[in-house]
Amino acid sequence: MRHSEFHRTKTIGWLRAAVLGANDGLISTSSLVVGVATAQSARDPVLLAALAGLVAGTLSMAAGEYVSVSSQADTERADLDRERHELATAPDLERAELAGIYVARGLTPELAGQVADQLTARDALAAHARDELGMSEMTRARPIQAALASAAAFAVGAAPPLLLVLFLPVAVLIPAVVASSLVLLSVLGGTAARLGGAPLLTGVVRVAFWGAVAMGCTALVGRLFGTVA
Repeated sequence: MRHSEFHRTKTIGWLRAAVLGANDGLISTSSLVVGVATAQSARDPVLLAALAGLVAGTLSMAAGEYVSVSSQADTERADLDRERHELATAPDLERAELAGIYVARGLTPELAGQVADQLTARDALAAHARDELGMSEMTRARPIQAALASAAAFAVGAAPPLLLVLFLPVAVLIPAVVASSLVLLSVLGGTAARLGGAPLLTGVVRVAFWGAVAMGCTALVGRLFGTVA
């Protein structure tokens, strides 16, 4: 009787891209807002910076993630093509290689040979992809999924500071953006840690810390080179 199991590895593809996108969207847009608002006191330049950051960042994340994961997918395809060629030209050597893998994992040579024979008869390429190359359906590269997850997450992360620029008085904009961003980054870090099985406090601290550093650095730049007296 089969029972249902949840493995966090199933979420690794979209989770990594989504967490990176949301984190980057929130930090980069909040930092832009804080930096420009520190440099001058008008709303329009801050709004323009936030909107431009959201659009440019969303497209950049999608393109970067697609290119990166596509490179991984290309490597996987090349390895599979090589295995396919070796299976066609040297099946006995490939069968022996597969049996050797199972022996190294603890099976007797006799049992390893039987397992290799049965898996080769069923789907030799799948057996080598899984046991020799470490590829599986759960972890294989999905460029489009990763690109869409990153782009959507970046836009979601960039939206809160943009909305604050739209609706809050300029006088309270900087402390409001900093405070709300740190809270949201803490929630994001905690959520990612929980989904990924990591310690909650570690996830919260590392995300909030780097967000604070980014906003502090852009505020310093705005103060040094801005026009606010």
